Amino acid sequence: MVRTLKFLLKSQLKRSRLLQQVGGFTMIELLIAMILAFLIITPLLGFMVNIMDTDRKEQAKANSEQEIQAALDYIARDLQQAIYIYDADGIEAIKNQLPNSSATDRVPVLVFWKREIVSQALTITGTEKDDTFVYSLVAYYLIKDATSSSTWSNAARIARWQIKDGVPASTGVDCTGYTGKYISGNCPSPGFTLFKLDGVGTIKDKMNAWVKATPDYTADTTVLVDFIDQTKTDDTPPAPGAPCPSNSSSITWQKVSPDTTSFNTRNTGKMTGFYGCIDRANTTAQVFLRGNALARLQSNNLNYIDSNKTYFPSASIRVQGRGYLFTK
Repeated sequence: MVRTLKFLLKSQLKRSRLLQQVGGFTMIELLIAMILAFLIITPLLGFMVNIMDTDRKEQAKANSEQEIQAALDYIARDLQQAIYIYDADGIEAIKNQLPNSSATDRVPVLVFWKREIVSQALTITGTEKDDTFVYSLVAYYLIKDATSSSTWSNAARIARWQIKDGVPASTGVDCTGYTGKYISGNCPSPGFTLFKLDGVGTIKDKMNAWVKATPDYTADTTVLVDFIDQTKTDDTPPAPGAPCPSNSSSITWQKVSPDTTSFNTRNTGKMTGFYGCIDRANTTAQVFLRGNALARLQSNNLNYIDSNKTYFPSASIRVQGRGYLFTK
């Protein structure tokens, strides 16, 4: 019996040694395994990071392209109601009548008068109502902050400003700063006054002589789109987009951009991310926009260069207004 127990114990010890020898790893084996894993996993991680970065860049480009097109569509719908579009000379003539005329962070690029429908403003009989229209002055600005903003990107942006007339009424409400009666809820915007076409002179002369009313403006600019290319032409020249169409005997195009004598000392001076070509006589505008997708990805090195042109999507649109002004 004792011999049997000794035999069993020896057999178990031998089997334990064999199992321990077979199931373990030496330090050299572990080091080799770690090196192999590093050599395999590191390229895979780099590949995955590269894929994620590419996807992020493609998404930024897609967002910029969509926003540029949406902004152009909005401006086009606005311009379709235009009755008069100021060219560069006109903006120069009325710039001091526009809001923030001394601000150094913005430039008016697109300024025009339009007819705007006011729905169900007039009472015909009893409860029956009808639409009417009023005149509005609209301005689109290119804005570039002098310092970094916590709200907007380090690129430029486009903002819209508008004031409009009220709806007169034989019996209505008094509006501060204006004589006469107006339909309740349809007072003129503070600072609004209508252009005057009476007297001697051309339409251009009369529209360029427009002067705002005494009440101070209360309407503020509303940002339409951010991430507009802020590159200036005195740095690395960006692609300027399509040039203005050629002039003819009946059509005269004039470029309107921040790169003018009065505005090129401002933060927006010599930028070509937003500009227009104006055919004042035919109430037609061709508008150019260029986005900056790089500004979505990084906070510096944002200027246009040819190797990164794919991150600066551009688009343009030509619109003719539906109304005209006549004078003797």
